[in-house]
Amino acid sequence: MRERLFNLLKERAYLFREEGFRLSSGRISQHYLDCKQVTLYSGALPLIGRLLWEEVRSFEPEAVGGLTLGADPLVAAVCFAAGLEGIALEGFIVRKEPKGHGTRKYLEGHVRPGMRAVILEDVVTTGGSALRACERAEEFGLRVLAVVALVDRGEGGQEALARKGLPLKSLYTLKDFIT
Repeated sequence: MRERLFNLLKERAYLFREEGFRLSSGRISQHYLDCKQVTLYSGALPLIGRLLWEEVRSFEPEAVGGLTLGADPLVAAVCFAAGLEGIALEGFIVRKEPKGHGTRKYLEGHVRPGMRAVILEDVVTTGGSALRACERAEEFGLRVLAVVALVDRGEGGQEALARKGLPLKSLYTLKDFIT
């Protein structure tokens, strides 16, 4: 299962370009992972849900969530995997900007202050997006326990999260794709 998901990521999401790609962190890298090419694919979602849930469950969360748009399918997949086991797990999405009308909130989902939560990410580079999601979740009142990602690029994200007392677990690292 883990190898099947890796192969899908390698075939559909991994890109190499000599002149490089600008990452959301602002850095330039010759290696890019466009994970939405996999996370929005029916053949990958069951694998993603099951494998991420295996990592997430050890933290005994009541909720999983992450920054929109990258985390949206991950949250749904993990909640589905937990549901198949009869485990209640709430999903939430962290908006990049507060809702412009109505409740004007950053978080969407049926979560309550005090709930234990794990943040999901498709790719972690510096950890900036994960930290932003953690900050918004904590402002809401959630107790963030960890960050779980599909891929850790190994470019400072783990260290940045550790400085905030948060472990990072990932299914793969960038090195897995370039060796």
